[in-house]
Amino acid sequence: MNRIGRTGVLVSIFTPYNNNLSATPPAEMKIPYIDILCPLRSLFLTLCLVSAFALSGCVSPIALNRAVGAYDEAITTAASRQLLTNIARAHHHQPIHFTGVSNVAATFDFRFSAGATPALGGLAGEVLMPTFGGSVAENPTISIVPIEGEEFTRRLLTPFQQGKLTLLLRQRFDIDLLLRLMAQEVRIQDSTPKVAYRNRPSDSLGYEMFRRVVLHLSAIQDQNQLYAEPLNLERTWIIPAGSVSAEGFQALEKEFFVLYNKQDNTYMLRKQVPGPILITNYDPETLSLEERAQLNNEGGTWNPHDVAFDIRSNLPGGEWPMRGTFRLRSFHEILNFLGRSLGDEPEYHVEKDIRTLAIKGDENPIATMGLVVSDKPPLEADLSIRSHNRYYSVNTAGPLARWNRDAFQMLYLLFQMTITDLPRTGVPSITIAK
Repeated sequence: MNRIGRTGVLVSIFTPYNNNLSATPPAEMKIPYIDILCPLRSLFLTLCLVSAFALSGCVSPIALNRAVGAYDEAITTAASRQLLTNIARAHHHQPIHFTGVSNVAATFDFRFSAGATPALGGLAGEVLMPTFGGSVAENPTISIVPIEGEEFTRRLLTPFQQGKLTLLLRQRFDIDLLLRLMAQEVRIQDSTPKVAYRNRPSDSLGYEMFRRVVLHLSAIQDQNQLYAEPLNLERTWIIPAGSVSAEGFQALEKEFFVLYNKQDNTYMLRKQVPGPILITNYDPETLSLEERAQLNNEGGTWNPHDVAFDIRSNLPGGEWPMRGTFRLRSFHEILNFLGRSLGDEPEYHVEKDIRTLAIKGDENPIATMGLVVSDKPPLEADLSIRSHNRYYSVNTAGPLARWNRDAFQMLYLLFQMTITDLPRTGVPSITIAK
């Protein structure tokens, strides 16, 4: 006698059959078996379908994350390799050229199928076996635009503006590294006219003075006493009171501080305006309005590509008081400077001035960016390129590895700062079809 437990499990399925092979098992045994198998079959099929949908939902984000990461790494690596390639071109006095990626569009098509089929052979034919299938299709479109013409002039030949140097200073970059890379000369206001000292090793007198000045500023920065802030100025205007209507007066109050002079029946308008960037060893906000006006007048017509500095005595770094301006380079000139350092104009060691404070870690590398040129692929380099039958890489081995990595990172940031809006195709960055 066959019995089926309450849980739906077949407890006993053995019943003697007639020796006749064509005989069928009793109905009381066959029917309960089917009643048990159908619910199990339905449950199994449901679990398969649920698992299939869950698996497809997991695969899509994983594939998308990998694709986005791969595109990001590819674009970053391409830009880094272009920087090294153009340094090699500058080394061999060849034209510098960049190609920008203006747009990346990728369409992803995720397909997943699931089903069930009876298993083959014996009683196993009553058991359903799951079947799964899937496919992932990717269709990337990358738009590449050469940097040439007017855009080449704006991005590569125009000197950097002072605000970009200040922005990098606020990222806690070493001012010594920043100025050695970005400045082409320093003009010290010891006499009239100003004396210009060029940041080129071929000009030994100018190069050594430039290096000593930036080392002095670096020592002040190590003491957290270096400021790089705009010199806020106050402008004043006087206008007749009769020329201002009621509506005009309300508009003036939104933009200016208005003071009425009863004696001459005039309005005095005052407004705070940002002046030039000033590197100091004191807080510029402590200066009086008269001192700020005097500094502004001494500077004359401020060039947006110049950065002024004012180091005063009786303050940190005041053992060598100085005043002057740094003239910034273009990105094209930065690459030429690095290229020349590999051959025509190698940099050399310059000792700090005796009046300069101690520098943290005695950090005073010979090269602004340590570069290695070799006949074989460098094994320890983070990145290398092959150009003119030689390998170029940043020196990331030894005690100056951090300095050189920071220099290359700064070069990459400066390149990104020169970017203007490249022509786009109007396609969204990433489109997902699922």
